[in-house]
Order: sequence, then structure tokens, then C-alpha cells
Amino acid sequence: MCGIAGYVGPRNSVEVVFDQLKRLEYRGYDSAGIAYLNGQDIKVLKRAGKLSVLGALLEEAPPESHLAIAHSRWATHGPPTDINAHPHFDQFEQISIIHNGIIENYLDLKEELVRDGHVFHSETDTEVAAHVIGQEYARGVPLEEAVRVGVKRLRGAYALVVISKNEREKIVATRNASPLVIGLGEAENYLASDIPALLPYTRQVVVLEEDLIAVLTQDGIRIFDGQGNDQSIEPIHIEWDIAAAQKGGYEHFMLKEIHEQPEVIAQCLAGRIDEKQRIRFEQIFSEHVWHEVDRVNIIACGTAYHAGLMGKYLFEKLLRLPTDVFHSSEFRYGDPVLSPKSLAIFISQSGETADSLAALRVCKERRIRTLGIVNVIGSSIARECDRTIFTQAGPEISVASTKAYVAQVLVLTMLALSVAQVKEMPGVRVTECVHALRSLRERAQEALTLEPQVIELAKQFFDAPLFFFLGRGVDAHVALEAALKMKEIAYIPTQESPAGEMKHGPLALVEPGVVAVFGAAEASVREKLVSNIREVQARGGTVLAVTTRDDAIVPQATDACLAVPGTGFEVLDALLTVIPLQLLAYHVARLKGCDIDMPRNLAKSVTVE
Repeated sequence: MCGIAGYVGPRNSVEVVFDQLKRLEYRGYDSAGIAYLNGQDIKVLKRAGKLSVLGALLEEAPPESHLAIAHSRWATHGPPTDINAHPHFDQFEQISIIHNGIIENYLDLKEELVRDGHVFHSETDTEVAAHVIGQEYARGVPLEEAVRVGVKRLRGAYALVVISKNEREKIVATRNASPLVIGLGEAENYLASDIPALLPYTRQVVVLEEDLIAVLTQDGIRIFDGQGNDQSIEPIHIEWDIAAAQKGGYEHFMLKEIHEQPEVIAQCLAGRIDEKQRIRFEQIFSEHVWHEVDRVNIIACGTAYHAGLMGKYLFEKLLRLPTDVFHSSEFRYGDPVLSPKSLAIFISQSGETADSLAALRVCKERRIRTLGIVNVIGSSIARECDRTIFTQAGPEISVASTKAYVAQVLVLTMLALSVAQVKEMPGVRVTECVHALRSLRERAQEALTLEPQVIELAKQFFDAPLFFFLGRGVDAHVALEAALKMKEIAYIPTQESPAGEMKHGPLALVEPGVVAVFGAAEASVREKLVSNIREVQARGGTVLAVTTRDDAIVPQATDACLAVPGTGFEVLDALLTVIPLQLLAYHVARLKGCDIDMPRNLAKSVTVE
């Protein structure tokens, strides 16, 4: 997601950390800043925009220091402005902090601190963390002790890096779910959120484990746990070149982004589930609006459209709220019938999709309420919608979307559950669904362990002339997204539809060599699905099923099967099946020698109609 850099040693630390940020630019960001020791104080320089803007500021009066930290921010709390950019000070301006991730309970902490007289200058959760740690530091303890005690009050996913104007020789860092890597040098040490920032300076690194705290000085590093117990330090030697390191050692960004999905799930959920197991969205419509809305129109393109179909399933099944899903490119030309009490939801990773923007402006002209679900803060859709929910998926570099889809479906799921809370829908067990959401990160990590099986299947199927992607209910919607990935990056023709529609025409395309992939996460229709599987097999087709581990029906009927762990919530079970299907498309494309990250004829953000 965001970039973190740190250095202590004899070099000009400001130059070092700025160079580290440049090597992390591929991660995406919208503001950047540096904190460094300057005389007896900490000096902070930060600007919204690209690193070149911050670089111009540094050129005006090149600072020199032997200890600095730096950050490139992908905005989550508050827009990308100079004030919201990191680093941030505590109340007493004794410490400065940078932070990746999200502090879930920042609002409660902020209210408590304001009552104690604290004054905040930004809209960020990071400044709240700075004040919490600064409050502990004001008691006169060492910086690492203030961090150790302070983070116990924080809940969420974070990587925190802190410096003090009073302890001028040390950088203190800790992490929970968000990565940090320490680089070891001779009489100097480094810190970064990702290995590429370290490779020009050292190949000896220490990956900081979760919930541990590190103290970096020029002379060495110390790592200890939350109880203050010292931990062993085991450096690893990195052989990657710079290009490979930007991809985390993965061959392609798409594969890296598939493997990032457990972390994306954590980021997407962070701050949105409270202690009472209730969904909490900020800055969306007030409760009376949800009682008034009589229809939802979801408008999107491509992968986002497929996420919208999952939203339709949720809104109608959980809320009994009529929902239509439109292709953005068709919406305004179809002269849609829009109820004055309807809600239009626009889904877009970039927030700049031209067709979706055009449809949004039609809704604005007709005074329809609009809600955006986007990834990029400050994008056109985010600015123009009445309300916006950010997916918090971080930058997605590969043209073929993977983690953005998962984040979009998660936001739609949480939105449906939050409305169910407001309307007190009978039969909707929100607490059980929230429990399933909380388990999803771990379940996604387990789904990724299917990759060796997927690779073997890809070897069997990569020369197939045609793939079918089929399912019933919610699985039929996932089938559309899985088919898009296969055609998008492997250039293999696909036929996708609800499984029961096969006999109404598409079955004519089945012959030996054709592969049919069936999604079977929805347990109530598995027996019906077996009938469709038999229809394919009777005509010489090969069947692969993707189901959950508790399925005792479908695996017996197929030629091959992949089983993901279940969550007890069928939408999330179906969502998990997309992970091995993404991997299948990737490995088939790799075996065919395709340009995976930049597939032919396609662009990441489609800004033309």
C-alpha cells in the first residue's frame, strides 16, 4: 500500500529516505513527507502530489541530518492534502510518526484525547496514534517503552515508525498486519515497507514479525515483544534484482496482487466493525434515507459490474430491496426508469471510468441519490457522488483486476449488513455474518495454499480451445468474473452463464477438449448442479469444480476439484472461490507465454467512452 522509509547513520539521511521513497513509487501514493532531526527539533516537510513536488521543496534548501523517516501516503482518512500527509506530530511535538494501515478505534481515542485537551490538525487516524504514543512518552519513559505501551490502545492493521527530538539516535518501529523490513548496514541501518527500497544499500534484511518492536540505531538493532522480552535477530540475504523486488519476488504484479488479498481484506474491514460486532460506515447516508430508498441501481463496467451482481444478490436476499445492475456504457442510452426514491451506486476501481462518469451525471441531472464505491481518493466519481465508500484496497498495478474485485464485494457486503442493522431485517443474523467477515482474511490465506494444485491443473488445461464457467445463484456471478480473467490474460474464448442455461443452446459447444469450470459454493443448489455436470461429461467435456470443504456431493461427480474453506456465509464462500480461479487464469496465461500484467488491447483505467 503506502511507502515507509527510514535511515540512521553517517550519510545524509534526507537524501537516503527520499531515494527510498522513489524506489517505492510503483506502489502508488497521493502525498509524501519526511521528518528529520534539525538542530534540537524535528523538522517535517510534506506535500500532496507526486514526489517531484516534495523534491522541489528539498532542493530549495537541501537539509542535512543523520536520522530521518519518510512516507508516501495512499489516502484513507481524509483527502490527499499537505496537512493530512505524513509525518504527524504528537500533542507536545516531542515525537513524529509515520504509519501504514488503519487504526480502527481512532474515533473513540480521538474523542477521549480531545476531552483531555488535545488539539488535532489533520483528519487522519495516524495523528491520533501519534497523540496516544506521545501521551505515554510525556510520562518520561524511553521512546520504545512509549511505543510498546501506546500500541496496546490501538486496534487495527498498522506499521508505525516513530522518532523523538529527545532521543536523537534511535528510530522505533512496530507492526501488526502491515509489513516492515529492516536493512542492516555497516554503522548504519535502514527501514522500509518493502524490500526494493533497501536493495541499493544492503542485501541483508530482517523481516519484522507481527506485534514485535524494533529499535534502530547507527550501531545496531534490537527487537523485543510486547512484554519487553528480547527476540533473536535472523537476517536473510536477498538475491532479487530491483525489478523483481518491486513485485515482491513474484513474476508478475497480478500474482503479487492475488497473494495480497488476505491483507486487502484486513484493510477493507479495518475500522468498519465495532466492538458490538456491528458494521460502522462513516459519512454515508443517515438512517432515514435507508428507510426511504425503494430501489437500488448499481452501475459499473467489467470487473466492477460483476461485483455489482454480487451486490444485487445481497440487497435482494438480505434486504428484499429491488436491485438492478447496469453496464455503464448502456445506462444512459437505455433511458432508464429511475424512481425519485431510488439510489444509484457507482462502482469503479479508478473512479475515472468515462462510461460510469457519464451515467453518474445522468443521475445527478435527475436528482437521484448517488453513492460511489471506489478505490482512489480524489477521483472524479469520489468527488461527484453524494457519498463515497472507499474500498481501501491500495494501488492495483496489473491491468487484470483481482484484489479490487474482492474489496468491492466486501464493501457491498458490509453495506448490505449495515442497512440490515438500520432496518432490523427479520431473519438476517448480522452478528453471525460479521463473524464470517472477521474470519475471511484467514480463510483467504488458506485458499491461496491451493496454488500447487492449480498449477497442475493449468498444465492439463492450458491448451483447451474453450472454457465454460458455470454456476447457480451467487456462483453464477463469480463465474462471470472468473471467465473475464481467463479471456483477459490467457486469450482463451470462454462461455459463461448460469449452469441451468447450458441446455438452452451453449451445450452445443461442448466436445472433447472443452473444460467446464463449475462453482459450487452455494450448498442449496448442489444436487441440481450435478445434473448440469453430467450433461457436460456426457458430451466429452472435462469438469473442474470449485467448492467448499464441506461439500460431499459435487466432488464425487467431477473430474477434478478445488475446495476452499467455508465461512458459513454463502456470499463469502463464493467470493473465496474466485481466488483459485484467478490463479487458474494466471497460470494458464503464464504457460501460454502471455503478457499477463499488460494484456493486449486493454488499459487499466478506461477514460474514453
